[in-house]
Amino acid sequence: MAQSLQEYAEWLAHRDDLIWPIPPALVVPKATPFLKPMRDVAAVTFSVYGTLLHISDGCLLFDHEQQLRMQIALDKTIKEFNMWNSMSRKPGAPWEYMLSQYRNILEDQRMSRKIAKGEKPEINSVEIWKQLIIRLQKNEYHIDESFYGGLDDFSAKVAYFFHSCLQGVEAMPEALVTLNKLGERGKKVALFADAQPFTLVQVLRGLSSQGTLPPLSELFTQECFCLSYREEVCKPSMSLYERLISRFEQLGISPEQILHVGTRIHEDLAMARRFGMKTVLFAGDSLSMQASKKEVRNPDLKPDRLITNLNQLAEILD
Repeated sequence: MAQSLQEYAEWLAHRDDLIWPIPPALVVPKATPFLKPMRDVAAVTFSVYGTLLHISDGCLLFDHEQQLRMQIALDKTIKEFNMWNSMSRKPGAPWEYMLSQYRNILEDQRMSRKIAKGEKPEINSVEIWKQLIIRLQKNEYHIDESFYGGLDDFSAKVAYFFHSCLQGVEAMPEALVTLNKLGERGKKVALFADAQPFTLVQVLRGLSSQGTLPPLSELFTQECFCLSYREEVCKPSMSLYERLISRFEQLGISPEQILHVGTRIHEDLAMARRFGMKTVLFAGDSLSMQASKKEVRNPDLKPDRLITNLNQLAEILD
């Protein structure tokens, strides 16, 4: 029976023949926490990259500006999945040919998404790799379905492997403790994030390094998840916030009872504020934080609270 993506990620982690990148040491920006207690908060939503997860470069990337990083990630992916024999024999290294194909499909995705005016389209990494694999299959590429599953499952595993080679990821300090405390206080907790089909696997793997995970249903309110790859638009698209609010309203929770935690004011927290949500700026990672002093002080943009460690949320909600 084929492995799930979670099982595949666990299997990869125990292999001794693979070396994974790790994110750089965490640098906390100079900021003074504002932890005044809040009342009437029924739900807490989190961005993922830069908030729950510390990631190299501060955000998830599809194409790195440092060509060496792309070379290493693609070279490892080609070798891991034995793709070279089914690739066109053109001058140059295999990764160079794959990079050209990858970038063409990436650009096609960016240009071809049909969305409403003013919305920002999301890229789906699994779909990129699915198209690349279909091209390989035209040249007798074979998928071991007994291990990887069919085309869709295999594409998800390849995308996970590629991104794991491109950027190091780990849980933010105190992430699991914080989520457990929120659950103990009866708060609904959901991911509201720019994300990919493998993002939840990365979150769970990162959290599991900090302790024993409770059942997923106790950790998160999954029916309220609002993830960009599913919705095909990313922040700060208005429809993404509308869908999140609609899901919580079905549980009897109004926008004013939702506290959203993120690192970007203009691209995230300001829009949440417009929809009536409470906001917390997480100033715990200089790589991911996008908030100027001017924005923090602007009455129309400033977050309701500021934290430098996730565990400070408990103090705000006490």
